[in-house]
Parts: sequence; structure tokens; C-alpha cells
Amino acid sequence: MTVSSITLHLPPLVLQRARQAAEALQRPLEEVLITTLDATLPHIEDAPPEVQLELLRMTWSSDQDLWAIARSAMADEQQQQLEHLADIQATRPLSQSESTQLETLRRTYGRVTLRKARAYALLSLRGGRPLLADPAAV
Repeated sequence: MTVSSITLHLPPLVLQRARQAAEALQRPLEEVLITTLDATLPHIEDAPPEVQLELLRMTWSSDQDLWAIARSAMADEQQQQLEHLADIQATRPLSQSESTQLETLRRTYGRVTLRKARAYALLSLRGGRPLLADPAAV
């Protein structure tokens, strides 16, 4: 792995929080900053190409926007159609039209799920605690 050096000009409060974390974790400040950047910046290479840019942009979304994404869901009609087509598929081969529709709905479901997971991860990082461990936060 190639390592590059950069100079960061951090606001005093950000530097203070990073130093506090490094001290509490008994880790070097540089390691804490690298780990934080690695956790915060999305690993989008494995995501479908059509959502990669959106996942990246979410890093700079407001908490309010992230909560809206975290609480979002597929439309009820789409969920019902997805379940219906999956049930049909379990009993018989789908027609070409049904297969296409099922694949589109699965992609939509996957996109919603990826967006929700990213939103929860960012909110958790920003709040300093795992949100999914606290049912009241959801």
C-alpha cells in the first residue's frame, strides 16, 4: 500500500476531539484520523454504479436529510408486488415481463437498503454511538 502525506488545517474543536479520541483509545492521533476518514468516506466500489455517486454525496448531507433516508422505505405497492412476484416464482417460472419487473423491484429494494445503511452509518459516526443499538433512536 502506497502512503501519501498531506497537510490538514483542522479547526481547533475538531483537533481537540481527535486528540481526545486518540488519548482515550491509546492510539496515535494519525491512526485515529485515518480510521475516521476510512470509516466516513464510503467504499462505493462494490455498490451498483447507479448509486455510487449518491452514496458518496450522502457523506455531506445534513442530519435531517440522513434521518429522512434512514426512515425511508419502498412504496407499499412496490413491496407487495415484489412479494407477489417472489411467491409466483416459487411455484412456476416467471414470464419475461414478470422477470424484468422482479429484477427492477429487487434493484429498487437494494438501492433503498444501501441508502438506509449508509445513512445510519453516517448518523452513528456523527453521534459517536451505534444508533441501531438504541431502539429509541430509530
